[in-house]
Amino acid sequence: MTISSSLNAGVAGLASNATRLGTISDNIANSSTYGYKRAETDFQSMVLASNGSSYTAGGVRATTQRAIDERGALTTTTNATDLAVRGRGFLPVAQATDVKAGNGDPDMLLTTTGSFRTDDEGYLRSTSGLVLMGWPANTDGTIPNYSRDTSSGLEPVRVNLNQYAGEPTTQMSLGVNLPATATDAGSAGTAQPLSVEYFDNMGRSESIGVTFTPTVPATGTSNEWTMVLTDSASGGAVIGEYVLTFDDGRSSGGTLSSVTTTSGGTYDAATGALIVNVDGGPMEINIGKPFESDGLSQLSDNFAPLNISKDGSPVGTLTSVEVDESGMVHAYFDSGITRTIYQVPIVDVPNPNGVVAMDNQTFAHSEDSGAFFLWTAGDGPTGDIAGFALQESTTDVANELTDMIQTQRAYSSNAKVIQTVDEMLQETTNIKR
Repeated sequence: MTISSSLNAGVAGLASNATRLGTISDNIANSSTYGYKRAETDFQSMVLASNGSSYTAGGVRATTQRAIDERGALTTTTNATDLAVRGRGFLPVAQATDVKAGNGDPDMLLTTTGSFRTDDEGYLRSTSGLVLMGWPANTDGTIPNYSRDTSSGLEPVRVNLNQYAGEPTTQMSLGVNLPATATDAGSAGTAQPLSVEYFDNMGRSESIGVTFTPTVPATGTSNEWTMVLTDSASGGAVIGEYVLTFDDGRSSGGTLSSVTTTSGGTYDAATGALIVNVDGGPMEINIGKPFESDGLSQLSDNFAPLNISKDGSPVGTLTSVEVDESGMVHAYFDSGITRTIYQVPIVDVPNPNGVVAMDNQTFAHSEDSGAFFLWTAGDGPTGDIAGFALQESTTDVANELTDMIQTQRAYSSNAKVIQTVDEMLQETTNIKR
């Protein structure tokens, strides 16, 4: 029995070392594969003898697993949508074939890195057919409150490179100096016109006409102007009229002292703003607070638009997409505006080594990994997202070659055991001639 068990142990040793050689060859073959997690083989002895019985060689058994929790080094790239998780967690992805099949929500897979580029349908897709998943943002760029323990809120990140976008103007500030001499008795009382461009809700260029007309007194100085606002989108209709009075004191001369509303929105002295209704909706116009130097002023003898600013932008074309460290997907337009269109969460599981390894460096959660949770990148136990970066393979070629030498020697030794057992059995058969 001992000789036979030695033969079985040798065969088990050959099989186990062959398994180990398989993981070594797989690791070396994927030493340049981004996101690859090395496999490792462990040996466990098999004891067949029970208490009180004679010894029998049990041999060895090999078990293989992947070190999913090991993180490869990050390497920089020139593609903004080359993404890698910097720390714990996974990126949510889906198979492109599953996405384009349109059969409900695609199955969520996990990966730690990926080189994503826009395909012909606008999806951020890797060359291995993985589509990046994320939560879609509202039109104002905010992210709704999605459930964090299910993937039902995730959608394939889709970017249309032919997309146009514009932002309507909702606020503007007028920094204009009015000539103090125009309100003196005997002056010509010439109105001072000003046109300020804005962008409507459709991205069209419109303008607000501002006319400053001085009040000319019979004697002395009035320090008073009438400001009339008109809207080109409304056919030049008057949208606001205000009487402006300026201070002539020693400490605050030339600043606004009061604003009287004739028509239009009421002036708010606390903010220095008034609200008028243009064709597309309300617009806030800041003309400055009383007795402060910002906004409108009345000094010297020159009419000078000094500082006119506004928000909004004309229609622009999408030029690029980037993902920041929090997972926010930003779309950049040639008009200078930026919009947040998705948020990519980080998927975390209690036992990363319990996930099931799939093709293309992807993984699927399982009972062994535990239930997943979707974190905002950089929050909780997870890492953040690095753009312009890919995660290298966790294979150390030098260690693998060292393990290969050990495996080869062990395999040869087990083969020698089998050869020795064969010779001993031959001697046994030769006892009787």
